[in-house]
Amino acid sequence: MEGATGLRVLLCLLPLLTLQARPALGLATGRPRGSEKRHAVDTYYLQSVNGVSIKSLKVNCKVTSRFAHYVITSQVVNNADKAREVAFDVEIPKTAFISDFAITSDGKAFIGDIKDKVTAWKQYRKAAVLGESAGLVRASGRNMEQFTIHITVGAQSKATFRLTYEEVLKRRLMQYDITIKVRPKQLVQHFEIDVDIFEPQGISKLDAQASFLSEELAAQTIKKSFSGKKGHVLFRPTVSQQQSCPTCSTSLLNGEFKVTYDVNRDKLCDLLVANNYFTHFFAPKNLTNMSKNLVFVIDISGSMEGQKVRQTKEALLKILEDMRPVDNFDLVLFGSKVQSWKGSLVPVSNANLQAAQDFVRRFSLAGATNLNGGLLRGIEILNKAQGSHPELSSPASILIMLTDGEPTEGETDRSQILKNVRNAIRGRFPLYNLGFGHDLDFSFLEVMSTENNGWAQRIYEDHDATQQLQGFYNQVANPLLTDVELQYPQDAVLALTQHRHKQYYDGSEIVVAGRIANHKLNTFKADVRARGEKQEFRATCLVDEEEMKKLLRERGHVLENHVERLWAYLTIQELLAKRMKTEGEERANLSSQVLKMSLDYHFVTPLTSLTIRGLTDEDGLEPTIDKPLEDSQPLEMVGPRRTFVLSAIQPSPTAHPIDSKLPLRVTGVDTDPHFIIYVPSKEDSLCFNINEEPGVILNLVQDPDTGFTVNGQLIGNKASSPGQHESTYFGRLGISSPTSDFQLEVTPQNITLNPSSSGSMFSWRDQAVLQKDGVVVTINKKRNLVVSVDDGATFEIVLHRTWKGSAVHQDFLGFYVLDSFRMSARTKGLLGQFFSPLDFEVFDLHPGSDPTKTDATMVVKNRQLTVTRGLQKDYSKDPRHGAEVPCWFVHDNGAGLIDGVHTDYVVSDIF
Repeated sequence: MEGATGLRVLLCLLPLLTLQARPALGLATGRPRGSEKRHAVDTYYLQSVNGVSIKSLKVNCKVTSRFAHYVITSQVVNNADKAREVAFDVEIPKTAFISDFAITSDGKAFIGDIKDKVTAWKQYRKAAVLGESAGLVRASGRNMEQFTIHITVGAQSKATFRLTYEEVLKRRLMQYDITIKVRPKQLVQHFEIDVDIFEPQGISKLDAQASFLSEELAAQTIKKSFSGKKGHVLFRPTVSQQQSCPTCSTSLLNGEFKVTYDVNRDKLCDLLVANNYFTHFFAPKNLTNMSKNLVFVIDISGSMEGQKVRQTKEALLKILEDMRPVDNFDLVLFGSKVQSWKGSLVPVSNANLQAAQDFVRRFSLAGATNLNGGLLRGIEILNKAQGSHPELSSPASILIMLTDGEPTEGETDRSQILKNVRNAIRGRFPLYNLGFGHDLDFSFLEVMSTENNGWAQRIYEDHDATQQLQGFYNQVANPLLTDVELQYPQDAVLALTQHRHKQYYDGSEIVVAGRIANHKLNTFKADVRARGEKQEFRATCLVDEEEMKKLLRERGHVLENHVERLWAYLTIQELLAKRMKTEGEERANLSSQVLKMSLDYHFVTPLTSLTIRGLTDEDGLEPTIDKPLEDSQPLEMVGPRRTFVLSAIQPSPTAHPIDSKLPLRVTGVDTDPHFIIYVPSKEDSLCFNINEEPGVILNLVQDPDTGFTVNGQLIGNKASSPGQHESTYFGRLGISSPTSDFQLEVTPQNITLNPSSSGSMFSWRDQAVLQKDGVVVTINKKRNLVVSVDDGATFEIVLHRTWKGSAVHQDFLGFYVLDSFRMSARTKGLLGQFFSPLDFEVFDLHPGSDPTKTDATMVVKNRQLTVTRGLQKDYSKDPRHGAEVPCWFVHDNGAGLIDGVHTDYVVSDIF
């Protein structure tokens, strides 16, 4: 590739910070790939190693009406007489969307292009099959994501990088924050951070601080000013000012550079209109704080022991101290059982506070996690207060729940818990979920909160967890308005973002954006309706057309562009949040909308990728940049790393790139064991069960041309009652390929490579990519495992953990076929036989013996069968919750559908 372009590249967006500079692998030095020692260093940009240095590094941030547009430009020079490989790393906010990336080297420009993620998915799968690895991936803090690119710079050459990303700044605790990570790990000839702010309301305060600068040096190097609508911050330290000491060659630039500001609130309304798009900022001042009804629901299960419970108690004690005399409150604790402090709201008085603090100090941990019971008790307390005590119905009600795990006691089905909570709250008040640590299903907490007018926040297990909890509470401590609705003329507004909010808090801001219909500007206005402390709140906002014209003259196209892109950003974020809560056709429709807008506005979102046009490697693949999901965990890659087009944080092949409006396309076996067979020609699925004894080994896949085989051994449910049919599950899977001497044994406890020759053993707590003889195994911590076979197929094994109170009393496995089109047409096995095309016809639909289900006659493989319409769970996309798949159920162990009888597939050994 170097001969063709002068560049060899790997790009990935991942929560990682690494840096190397070294001879080009396998090129200049002739050493084998991966033999060089890697000097990984946490850094913002490129470290000077082996003659590579940063000539310039500039961060330019332009903010127009809260919409921030960042451009990071860096020029790297290789002064060595050999080509050098370097890694370029940038941390950006999780809430930001990358919108552009370009590389210039040896007079050639390589420009980024946004595409749908199907392309990236194909590239990832191909790269995985080829056995490539992208190095070590590590977490990148709490609020940041990592952009990384590996590039080879020719001898005596330079390369320039330009990365662009955008975000809407959110007001928290009376200010907007702009955070820029700085850690170059070397002295930079031209270093600059330039922040330009334009706010039509006028800027009321502006500050800038750097965690790595002394007060004296900050005063010398940070220039800040604001007047009227404009603010400016410039940080341009000289080389000597960057030195960690007068005689040092190391840099002191190591930490966060933060700009904070706020705007004037003199006007009640702030409506901004440009090019038929509008943004409405609502944050009125001089409102009276509302009294509040507050219930804390706290997890006291055994997993909270140690520092977590100590920090939780510290935070609760401090929060109780900060509550106001006009508030009412109660505490609910849930472990195996649910207990409340009072069982009803009580006013904040010295006596009640003292008693509550004593209760907090004394409570101890107890058993499992009855999350459903704890939440319903807290909801009941608030509902009872609103229904039976009129004097308690006017305050703002708030429910806050903290947990560090997953439901394991009482109701444990997540979809049922969501339904229970929705039905109990019924939109009356917001629910805020705090997830303590990483050993929980954060997306489940997010969905629950957003369905109930709140939000979820992760509390990180760290020394400052107490401060994190208090920081969250401070954001909701002072409600000013409830039931806020921003109304616009229906015939004048299109594509409106969220305009109803359950509560508005002091120090925050409500932002609504939309499109104005053609020729409707003269009738455009906004009416605000809400409820304040013992009174109604009403306001009408009109567009000041003269002010708009003046602003356009001041800011021109930048303002027009920013208002429209702000609307697009908010719309995409809201669609993604809705998509997270839906399934089936509704989810597919939302995905389609997100994809279209992402492509239209050139945003890298969870459904798009950015590729570098004209830049390919020796396999013809383009580099891709992908946005990781909130709950995606870092991948640890093993084996040699090439400068190869591979998105290392791209979700594993289990996460299909784009939803389809068609039924879920899955072929696999899971739970007791239920087989699901997707039939593409019918866009429908068939399913059947196999009833056999624990210990029996079944052949799932066998390719006679290659010898590739997958077998599964059944285990029983330990809690089966005497005389009751014993449910069975797959507790052991064996995958083997005789031609390459590859064997993989998977159980719910361990993953063993080549067990017959005492090979490497991994646990489900590991995160790794393994490769051997054309087979790549990706272990995704505590979730699933993906096996990709060169010129073969891709399979997924899903881990199912049991919990106290579960109907299943031991862990088990699910097995799915993600890609089989290259398998031999002669492949056999309970699943393998269906890799070849299958056709069937269904007719004579009629009520069955179960009146809630439909029976029918099916003709398949020249046989006529009676089948029943039903649902099975597919866990290939969502290993935690699964998704229901409609299918035609074939009775009697698949008789008539499978070749032969099911006992023909019983084998004697796992390999």
